[in-house]
Amino acid sequence: MRELGKAVVWFKDVTKNDIPLVGGKGANLGEMTGAGIPVPQGFIVTADAYFYFIENAGIDGVIADKLEGLDIHNSLRLQKVADEIQEIIRTADIPAVIADEIEKAYKEMGRGLVAVRSSATAEDLPEASFAGQQATFLNILGDKNVVNAVRDCWASLFGARAIFYRHEQGFEHFKVGIAVPVQHMVQSEASGVMFTVDPMNGNRDVIVIEAVIGLGEMIVSGDVTPDHYAVKK
Repeated sequence: MRELGKAVVWFKDVTKNDIPLVGGKGANLGEMTGAGIPVPQGFIVTADAYFYFIENAGIDGVIADKLEGLDIHNSLRLQKVADEIQEIIRTADIPAVIADEIEKAYKEMGRGLVAVRSSATAEDLPEASFAGQQATFLNILGDKNVVNAVRDCWASLFGARAIFYRHEQGFEHFKVGIAVPVQHMVQSEASGVMFTVDPMNGNRDVIVIEAVIGLGEMIVSGDVTPDHYAVKK
């Protein structure tokens, strides 16, 4: 049985060297916090906690069996297996040692509205990007709801799109972990996504910004067509 390392870490204690523990998004939140950028503060439920959870619950073998021999190009079968795996994860008990740490950290944050986000340990790599493939939950309130949202983020690691992408990119399913940043919710007037390199053609002389009124979740979910800006550096 895997030993549990740190289940929870704070943004202020994280750097870019901690990607295996907190994922790409978690590491970037730590870097921005350390640089003094005004980031809504919070903590990260680590990838160690995720791996400990699936092993402690005894579901790693069940998940592996369902993925064995799966034809990812059969979309109906892929979706069915993904749904089954996610339900297995959502209904598994979170070890008290992890749930207690999450609730304790949430209490230290003041128990207000939070965003519960996903941060894969293979996120934003030069050769592959897993960003946006896992779930984010906004306006979460209450100890148990936060704990359940963390588990839902873990489950999203086995969404159909995520399973397909890992297979296509040659990543072993159990070598990719998921951490979960939990941070104060911001009711934004406008939100956006900025690329310092044009993602369509790799042009390094252009900054690309896509923005919407309100929360940025509408951009990454594809619910709306954002305003598009291309700015020369």
